[in-house]
Amino acid sequence: MFIKKILFLILLIITFYVHSVTADEYFQMTGLIVTRTTYSDGTHDVDTLAGIAKSRGFDVLFINDHDRLVMEYGLFPLRNILKKRVELNSINKRGAVDYLNAIDKARKKYPDLILIPGSETVPFYYWTGSYFKNNLSANDHEKRILTIGLERPEDYKNLPIIHNGFSTHYIKNSMLEILIFSVTFILGLLMLRDRRFYRISGIIISLASLLLIINTDPFRSSPFNQYNGDQGESPYQLLIDYVNDKGGLTFWNYPETGSGVRKMGPISLNTPPYPESIEKTLDYTGFAALYGDNITVTEPGHEWDKVLLEFCKGERKRAVWGIATADFHEDGGGGQKLGDFPTVFLVRKRTRKSILSAIQKGRMYACRGGYPQQIVLNEFAICSP
Repeated sequence: MFIKKILFLILLIITFYVHSVTADEYFQMTGLIVTRTTYSDGTHDVDTLAGIAKSRGFDVLFINDHDRLVMEYGLFPLRNILKKRVELNSINKRGAVDYLNAIDKARKKYPDLILIPGSETVPFYYWTGSYFKNNLSANDHEKRILTIGLERPEDYKNLPIIHNGFSTHYIKNSMLEILIFSVTFILGLLMLRDRRFYRISGIIISLASLLLIINTDPFRSSPFNQYNGDQGESPYQLLIDYVNDKGGLTFWNYPETGSGVRKMGPISLNTPPYPESIEKTLDYTGFAALYGDNITVTEPGHEWDKVLLEFCKGERKRAVWGIATADFHEDGGGGQKLGDFPTVFLVRKRTRKSILSAIQKGRMYACRGGYPQQIVLNEFAICSP
């Protein structure tokens, strides 16, 4: 075990000083990750938020508005027709084009501030209980992933998350049902030719078949739905793989959430902490290591150590890095200040590309404090007890 730890420390140092450059060749840039604007549930618009960040001396601002924030519950057997849908403000509800345009305008107004768009996403949730029995629960609705660096509107519109709008990617998942109901629909139409009792039956069969075809929801945005129970990590891995394919980065957000189990009107939310997801998923960039809750995944021997050891053994293609996430909605609201949870990046150039490279390669450190106090890491050392 001692030898494994030494090997891990050596590999960590090599990874940190990629290309064999010394720390003196880097300079530090301070950024804020997970800030909200009026494009979802934030109080400040993009311009105002960027202005506050700039006035407080920050170099990088990551905006992670909700990309789609929806709950939908339907009645069996026509769940996708007889349903209630509640949708809150989000990037895709207001328009991803407008969202990215607003960020571009702020970039021009504050050229010394690097703005990087992204989102916080809910890939999946599932229902248990019954609305009529007053025990309906939305499970894992707050099990969330951050995306960073998606710059094209279509990347947000096509996110493989439930309720994200029209998509043709998963029609094949409904083809068998559509075929069966199409046959019964045609059978019903043939029965309409009979002027006796069968005509009424034909009308009923045709209408029922048509409704069932519509209910298959062939143009859904995800192969998963909220009615078939827990799907494990598959919906989340699908999202991670999609963002990787688009050139973006992904982070597990709030893996030890302390507010995921509570009542919300007539339903219950049930998202217990999910640190195990750090181990069960692959190829994501990192996770929120510092935020408002108590964290244990960063403790020696816990989830972070385990996935890093898997990387050292060649069982993972990528190392996993920790960031600080602010979950910022309003300056001064709930005791929050823009700047309480900074992440500092070690870069050689003051560019967006350098920041994203630092994130990918782990040249950064996360801080937890209270603005205007900030921690600055001038040097570090690794030693064996």
